[in-house]
Amino acid sequence: MYAFRKPFSVGKFEQVDAFMGVLDFKIALVLAQVFGYLLSKFIGIKVVSELTANRRALALLSLVMAAQLALILFALVPESLKPLMMFLNGIPLGMIWGIVFSFLEGRKTSEILGAFLSVTFIVASGLVRTVGQWLILDLNVSEYWMPATTGAIFILPLFLSVYFLAQTPAPSPSDKLARQARAPMNGQQRLAFFLRFAPGILLLISSFLLFTGLRDFRDNFSAEIWQALGHGEEPAIFAYAGIRIAGVVLFVLAAMVVIKNNTTAFLSNHGFILLGCALLGGTTYAFEQQWIDGKSWMVWLGAGLYIAYIPYNCFLFDRMISAVGSTANAGFLIYLADSAGYLGSVSILLYRTFASPDISWLEFFIQLCYLVATLGGALVIGSMLYFSVRLLRASHASHVKHQDSDERLTKAPQLFYKENT
Repeated sequence: MYAFRKPFSVGKFEQVDAFMGVLDFKIALVLAQVFGYLLSKFIGIKVVSELTANRRALALLSLVMAAQLALILFALVPESLKPLMMFLNGIPLGMIWGIVFSFLEGRKTSEILGAFLSVTFIVASGLVRTVGQWLILDLNVSEYWMPATTGAIFILPLFLSVYFLAQTPAPSPSDKLARQARAPMNGQQRLAFFLRFAPGILLLISSFLLFTGLRDFRDNFSAEIWQALGHGEEPAIFAYAGIRIAGVVLFVLAAMVVIKNNTTAFLSNHGFILLGCALLGGTTYAFEQQWIDGKSWMVWLGAGLYIAYIPYNCFLFDRMISAVGSTANAGFLIYLADSAGYLGSVSILLYRTFASPDISWLEFFIQLCYLVATLGGALVIGSMLYFSVRLLRASHASHVKHQDSDERLTKAPQLFYKENT
């Protein structure tokens, strides 16, 4: 999917006049795609949470091919309509992750599967940008045709991977016992679940808004950031950073699979997110103090960002459902968070464009890293405290209930004797 979404971001589009005389053309394209993603996330709250298992594979292929059609039209239409094509490209792609993860959720192995799947956030994003840059620099493909050409290269791998994904067996009875049964949710069920845990969910969504905004800014303008760091003419730099970041993130997040207790694992997810915040802020400070160079900073900063970001897309909400003991699905919570997350992306882009246009890309990025590390960390701590208290009370109430039940079972023979003599 990333081959149909990310490659356009390596284009600079410097020869094009400002869109509508106001917006830098590349920023207009990024905003258009993000608005498409934003709309898609709201649609996905309903579509992904209600999608049945037998329709997933067809939905995946149909949505990605619709995105490829938008990229072909992007190359053909006049410049004034190109942002519209990027908007249409973003709408179908915004639902892909939730459909893919629905194959994997609700299993005892969901963490390890999710950890490997989450590498796509990092490796695939860097790899497809490297392919896009290679097409422009080495094969002289135009910036307008490069996105569709990159997508065409990945069509066959896409169909093969979806075919094999469709062979995934359903969660076993022991998976359902350990992780709670997963089922489609209608509107009434979604509202009831949200209201039951609203304070904690809102804290998590607010923090995810910040992490998504920073991740998208870093992804969409990584070419400009690497240029400022002196590595702008190295096509392999995107894959270089992505592979190293993925190695760190995979090692850290895969460790969560060893935690068997659902409540402990859910709260531990908060701890991993806070570790990501610490890395994000700490390495940025180290770079400013010239303790590390630009390449090292981008790798460790990226690792911190993705350690904080990835749990929301698989581990955190999957374990939350298991911990609270409700029959639901992670797709609902993921898309609820994502819909807010892309509001963060849009807000940051608009602020950078209109409120601080004179600040360099690098300086703005550094300031954003400090803001997200600090405020995002505070929100996660708030969520951790809320759910700790809430789950502790639920555990105590369950313990008391079982005690009462045991006492009744113990006294039952005595009561039966008294009543019958």
